Amino acid sequence: MRTSSRVEPAAAGGGGEASANSGMAQRLSELQQLNSRDLRTEWRRLLRSNPPNLSRDLLVRAIAYRVQELAHGGLPNATARKLANLGTEFARDGQISVEARPQIKPGARLVREWRGRTHVVTVTDEGFSYGSRTYPSLTSIAQEITGAHWSGPRFFGLVRRLGDEPTAKPRRASVEACHGQA
Repeated sequence: MRTSSRVEPAAAGGGGEASANSGMAQRLSELQQLNSRDLRTEWRRLLRSNPPNLSRDLLVRAIAYRVQELAHGGLPNATARKLANLGTEFARDGQISVEARPQIKPGARLVREWRGRTHVVTVTDEGFSYGSRTYPSLTSIAQEITGAHWSGPRFFGLVRRLGDEPTAKPRRASVEACHGQA
């Protein structure tokens, strides 16, 4: 006799975090009981695509991740955007170069004076807000402001060129924490 192979994502709202976690544990343990055919069916249902040719163990892990993602939310937009950019770079070059650069949290404001005008950029989950638009990168905003190609992080004073020595001069750009201020 065959049992049901359907694993439901957590319902929104409900009986609190403790019951949601016990329900999640139940759903995840049910995955361990499914055979490979049922796991592939579950993959199609949850991920809406044909399953790759993976071992049963990897299918269980991937489906468990998706169940948790549906219950608790997926990756933050900034992380998803970074992963997409890394994937594009890998597809183009066959390698990925990860640079150590400052990570700016959503809500931070970048302030830069350029030709007598002060420009304020707010970091958001979706990218960077400048004026009434959202931009995917600081570089596109720097180009909008100057009319020329600039490195956005460099334009806003977040990085220096190799060989540039720190000076006692005041910085032309600053980063401010934004705590619900408009």
